[in-house]
Amino acid sequence: MKKMKRTRLSNVISAVVIAVISITSSFGQVSDLNNGSECGCPSVSSRQEVDLATLAVTLSAEQSEIQTNTTLTCDKIYTLDKKIFVGYGITLTIEPGTVIKGKYTNDPVKASCLIVERGGKIVADGKPNCKIIMTGYADPLDGSYSVTNVGDWGGLVICGLASNNLQYPINYGTGKKGAKWTGVGYIEGADNTVKTLWGAGDTITTVCGAPANIVTTFNDNDNSGILRFVSVRHAGALVGGSSAGNEINGISLYSVGRNTKIEYVETVSAADDNLELFGGTVDLKHCSVLYGDDDFFDYDLGWTGRMQFCFGMAGDSLTGLHSTDNGFEADADDNGSSTTFDRSHPQIYNTTLVGNGHIIPTADNTGAAAIQAKELTEGDFINNVFVNFRSGLHLATSRSTTGNGKGGDAYDNWSDNTTAYVNPTYPTGSGYGAAQNAKFHSLVVKNNTFVHCNLKNIATPNGITYWITKGTMTTSGSPYVYKDATAASAADTLQFYNDGNRHPASTPGIDYNWAWNSGHTDFTANKYYAVPSSNLTSNITPPNDGFFDVVSYRGAFDATRSSWLSTDNGFMLPVASKLQNGNPTDLNNDGITDINDFSIFIGKFNQLDQ
Repeated sequence: MKKMKRTRLSNVISAVVIAVISITSSFGQVSDLNNGSECGCPSVSSRQEVDLATLAVTLSAEQSEIQTNTTLTCDKIYTLDKKIFVGYGITLTIEPGTVIKGKYTNDPVKASCLIVERGGKIVADGKPNCKIIMTGYADPLDGSYSVTNVGDWGGLVICGLASNNLQYPINYGTGKKGAKWTGVGYIEGADNTVKTLWGAGDTITTVCGAPANIVTTFNDNDNSGILRFVSVRHAGALVGGSSAGNEINGISLYSVGRNTKIEYVETVSAADDNLELFGGTVDLKHCSVLYGDDDFFDYDLGWTGRMQFCFGMAGDSLTGLHSTDNGFEADADDNGSSTTFDRSHPQIYNTTLVGNGHIIPTADNTGAAAIQAKELTEGDFINNVFVNFRSGLHLATSRSTTGNGKGGDAYDNWSDNTTAYVNPTYPTGSGYGAAQNAKFHSLVVKNNTFVHCNLKNIATPNGITYWITKGTMTTSGSPYVYKDATAASAADTLQFYNDGNRHPASTPGIDYNWAWNSGHTDFTANKYYAVPSSNLTSNITPPNDGFFDVVSYRGAFDATRSSWLSTDNGFMLPVASKLQNGNPTDLNNDGITDINDFSIFIGKFNQLDQ
């Protein structure tokens, strides 16, 4: 068994972004065996194992479905050895401190994962010291399980009824492509059955084994439940097939609606993307993704949600951990060819993503850009910090005026210099096949800082740097090397600067260097110093819309406050700082002091209300 010591990532974060003190390397082991003790949970090692399938109805040897409202408690460890579905109209409640473990199988058809169906809910509302952990069965939760263990189980999948841009028959097929209804698709990699459908536009004929006649329609306010203080680890097993691309991600969100609450959530060591969004309107806040094998965050098929205060960190591929791919992999429609549809257009503020200098691609990882803006990409990327990627901003052009002439590719949507293929009546006529299908400035990249995102083209070492590129990142050779990408033009460079972006080779307060030991069980980092920098401030603030915090700095962390990421209470989970809102009597950091805080207070002293 490979071993890992959990690191105090809060120290690394302060170093990577803007530190308020100088710190040196000192990272120790953190065990989760007492996770939940403050919520009355017993030691993890003393908990009884319960097969989650025993609380569900058997559908087949590979599938069971939870068909009644069910609560999982923290006095047990729940195991999965198959696909467990949460049925339509059913709520699965997971108490703080609860542990779920997925078992490994080398047969993709039998891979274990937890799937919330359309109309179902998962209420996994953990607490800072009582997080909910979903991990591989082999993880002893004592801090000794290596981050190189990926794909132990499938992961967490949530399906909803919010909008997407799937169209039939244009992108009919398998995986994340559509089913035989416009607006409905199958889960990537899973069996193409009615249980793995997501989106809306069909009729649900069976609910929890009983006949039904539910005509589904898009609901952007759909509510699939709560994920808060949840850690999903060592997921990403191949599901439903044995080829690359059939992995389930750490967390997969399919047409999930904006009334679903996702905050203070992490993924660790996923074999595919850490967190992927397929359409939907769900928002993400205070999420971290660590040591995955593919993209940090991946979105496509019409996602229009919001994101703030999210963090990502790659494993050290240069010493053999993971390859990793892009920071953000951004898509509009996943290579669909419809003439009209609504593209993905999220608002992304205040993220910090730290790459690993990955320059040697693998078969399924050929990007290595901080922002990989693929076909038809739109969205707002503002006040973010990207560190140590091969390329900073990469803009696809294959459909542009310099490509196949159809227009509307990422470069056209971003460039100040787009004069053709602009459709003022977007989205009508704005799809892949239309003659006029770009939207001027529908891709906004402003006030971001790209540190050391200019690695040279190793196939033809001509000195070209890659902090902003366009075209296609092609590969050749065995082993693969990056071959081609077009460096920014003078006009592109001027726009990049005018939009407030910076690409320093280094900046005070940021250091991306660390070193794993031989077993990838611990890492050490350089000494960091707190030096405020103009590269990390911003004159643009997020919208004051009730979701975003209105802040004027770049990146995921505020130098004047304790980091929202802490590992004092477990794995590298984003735990709310006691200084988060500056109110010492607001013990649960919900913004007010009330009876809930008082209950926490008396609980600390074992008092009874008499």
